[in-house]
Amino acid sequence: MSAVTPARKTSAEPEPPATDNGRPPAASALRALVLRLHFYAGLLIAPFLLVAALTGALYAASYQIERVVYSDQLTVPAKDTAVPVGEQVDAALAAHPDGTLSAVRPAPAKGETTRVLLDDPSVPEGRKLAVFVDPHTAEVKGALASYGGSGALPFRAWVSGLHANLNLGETGRLYSELAASWMWVVVLGGLVLWFGRRRAQRKLRGTKGRRRTLSLHGTVGVWAALGLLILSATGLTWSTYAGENIGELRAKVGGSTPTISAAPGGGHEGHGSGGGHAGHGDGHGDEAGSEHPDIGIDHVLSIARDDQKLDGPLEITPPVVGEDGTPGAYVVKQIDRQVPHRLDQIAVDASSGEVTDRLDFADHPVLAKLTSIGISAHDGRLFGLANQIVLLALALSVVALIVWGYRMWWQRRPDRDGRLSFGRPYPRGALRNLPVTWWLPLAGVTALVGWFVPLLGLSLLAFLAVDVVLGLVARSRAEA
Repeated sequence: MSAVTPARKTSAEPEPPATDNGRPPAASALRALVLRLHFYAGLLIAPFLLVAALTGALYAASYQIERVVYSDQLTVPAKDTAVPVGEQVDAALAAHPDGTLSAVRPAPAKGETTRVLLDDPSVPEGRKLAVFVDPHTAEVKGALASYGGSGALPFRAWVSGLHANLNLGETGRLYSELAASWMWVVVLGGLVLWFGRRRAQRKLRGTKGRRRTLSLHGTVGVWAALGLLILSATGLTWSTYAGENIGELRAKVGGSTPTISAAPGGGHEGHGSGGGHAGHGDGHGDEAGSEHPDIGIDHVLSIARDDQKLDGPLEITPPVVGEDGTPGAYVVKQIDRQVPHRLDQIAVDASSGEVTDRLDFADHPVLAKLTSIGISAHDGRLFGLANQIVLLALALSVVALIVWGYRMWWQRRPDRDGRLSFGRPYPRGALRNLPVTWWLPLAGVTALVGWFVPLLGLSLLAFLAVDVVLGLVARSRAEA
């Protein structure tokens, strides 16, 4: 952006044709504005996008790496027999007596371990201690810190933090929000420029030099555009400032994600009973003669699987005890975020086994569904391995686009007898050439988007201020 050498006319980038009043047509002026914005945004935001792409590529591979690194904790020899889940929980608590039960993820298949999640002082705040138990023998196979609803283990949690905030906490999140805020602008600007070019100018075969670089840059950008727009949109939902505005907007239009009720003594009519399981104590419940009997995890799991037909991987959260000592409800939820989504939930009364509430993913508002599906696609769980391969390809595409973008900037440098120089910026004056009927709506939309996506608005104002200063400096030098 420090280069202020006036740009020369070339056959590859002609000036817009002038009208009778000396101004270019509105469409040409708008294209010149998009070209200048795309150039500066690509030049200055590219380092943030590059970091996001590289860390995103590592995250896409982290699922497979996690399975290899933690194979001793995640897998066991498969057998046809299994001990009750309640006994597996008891084994985990016996191995870690300082922990309190937070949730249980029963082994989803033979040969995989049960994951017992504990609130334990040995792990950092905001994380759980995941104790891995052999479901066939109740032998504890190890324990690792677990983070978030995805159950990320230490390696994937570290990579996730690196991608989200460079492992610098809330301050580091500014980098990823800045990248997500500008990615969609750069992508849409690139599409406008690419499809605004004549078909003959887009071809790759037979071209060389800067035109070949431009063809490579544009072709890959077009193919990657949809995926990059989805990543930008879903990334903003996780961001600090734009994410808060998105959450408020969803709430106002009725698109918030609903929650299930598990309050002590709560219950909703018309949700059916526990199907004969009520009142039976088992492996992890209280004695039947106690004041508040607990039917136990195994009966709750049976209700969820047999009566309520919750299949696939499940997570069971124990009941919260009310102030009067009355237990609330167990919450059993599906945690399979692959297509088709299995994210239904039920609440089961701890004393009676009655299903007091049920929340199916099919009943979520449309915006809540789209948000959930988009986030699953962003973090590589929506289509499993295929999703992770696509994310890796998109990340490599961003790296290639950035490299080609900087190369085009280098190829635009003026010829100064072999001396080192920077590429020329695109000419100023595009805003002045826009008719008022275009300029005012454009300014209004820009202000609205800048308010809704604050880091985009603030950084755009900074760009404009620097550009104005550089323009004044160049003008004073020219007059001198």
